[in-house]
Amino acid sequence: MNVIEVNNLSKTYGKNNVVKNVNLVVKKGEIYGFLGRNGAGKSTFINMITGIINPSAGSFTLLNEPNLQNVKRRIGVLPDYSTFYDSLTAIGHLKYFTGIHGRSISTAECKWVLQRVGLSEHANKRAGKFSFGMKKKLGIAQAIAHNPELIFLDEPTSGIDAESALMIQKLMLELKEAGKTIFMTSHNLNEIEKICTRLAIMRDGVIINEGTLDELRAHYLSAITVQIKHSPFSSKQNEVIPFLQSIGKEIITKDNKTTLTLDTEEKIPVIIRAMMNLKINVYRINVDEPSLEEIFLDHRNQGTVTKENTLSNTISKLKMSI
Repeated sequence: MNVIEVNNLSKTYGKNNVVKNVNLVVKKGEIYGFLGRNGAGKSTFINMITGIINPSAGSFTLLNEPNLQNVKRRIGVLPDYSTFYDSLTAIGHLKYFTGIHGRSISTAECKWVLQRVGLSEHANKRAGKFSFGMKKKLGIAQAIAHNPELIFLDEPTSGIDAESALMIQKLMLELKEAGKTIFMTSHNLNEIEKICTRLAIMRDGVIINEGTLDELRAHYLSAITVQIKHSPFSSKQNEVIPFLQSIGKEIITKDNKTTLTLDTEEKIPVIIRAMMNLKINVYRINVDEPSLEEIFLDHRNQGTVTKENTLSNTISKLKMSI
């Protein structure tokens, strides 16, 4: 089931195209990560599909409902900014905002939600005395207190300490296990890598790449470092080394381990077959994969991931070859 469907969504301010013809689908139960530098258009995109600002063009549906007013009680939102009433306590905020969503919440329920975001000790403290990080946690509690099906979180762990960030990440995984769908932006690439099922990278208002992390890795692989552990081939070195030089580069052999650089993973089964034909046993193969940070910062290739260019397909070909 698709819970978010976006078709050619755009936002223009004067001559400035902030979001440009974005198409996107998010399925039920996903944690979908939305990456991009400051000014890429991420917050503008979230603000459009949550009804904070109006799009200039295009359309979207949430929870299979084209009328946003009909689903507002079924979604939760942590925007890129949160407004709090200084005189209200944390419990007071949750009761007030769940009331806006048409639901009554008990004090015990409020305390349970606040405990999940690490604010149990501050349940009766007024928001005016909260730090920036505490307000961020209160905003997350506010977004989930009415038990929404779809949750939008704009930089949920920005400005909070590492221990609290881990708590929020755990909470998001628990919400996913409970059947919730989460759409989140983050500058924390490690966080996205750990918890997101799929992600998109936005640059200058355009989604330049989208897919699972494995798919994005496969798309950006241009130089693969492969380490092969094998049986000794000293007697066949005159055959093995010229072959490896023909298929790769930067070849280093030491202690029954060979490291080399390839331009595609599809050459790995070719190496395995050649070694087997030479009666050289292959015990283990390690492939260095790019980190999400390397993918995010890569400006060389801005195409679209295709199904034929996924890491899973490459691995399938490797298994079939051996």
